[in-house]
Amino acid sequence: MIGKKEIVELLDKNNIKYELIEHEAVFTMEDIDKLNIKDKGVEVKNLFLRDEKGKNHYLIVAKEDTNIDMKELKNIINSTRLSFASEERLNKYLKLTRGCVSPFGILNDDLKEVKVFIDMKLKNESRIGVHPNENTSTIFISTSDIEKIIKCNGNFVSYVNI
Repeated sequence: MIGKKEIVELLDKNNIKYELIEHEAVFTMEDIDKLNIKDKGVEVKNLFLRDEKGKNHYLIVAKEDTNIDMKELKNIINSTRLSFASEERLNKYLKLTRGCVSPFGILNDDLKEVKVFIDMKLKNESRIGVHPNENTSTIFISTSDIEKIIKCNGNFVSYVNI
């Protein structure tokens, strides 16, 4: 599994600007709010979803306060009915556990099966906060750099209006 150490090495090797904040383990957006790190950048939520038959898997990245209507989202990303993927699927595809879902999880998707959809509202953000596949720290990085990392890994990524 590619974890925090490998992610930091990747960012440093590619001269990608970021800020790493260490903190206690967080599992919900409410936990993150208690950390008082909002002044560092935009906090995001990451949803790992599957389609009706479980053949397609999606990582949705949106601002933390975005209300995501799953019925509407399925039409936006051209899918069948969406639901949250099980912890087993999360581990199988991204090698992550609940509370650690992150765009960096794509680096663990060896078969490049997960499609990533980023909310258009994040497109020009210079600093979004995401976990480095561990929920005991947050990396603030530009959305464009996250997009580049996903593309370099070989996964599909697209901006959509959520």
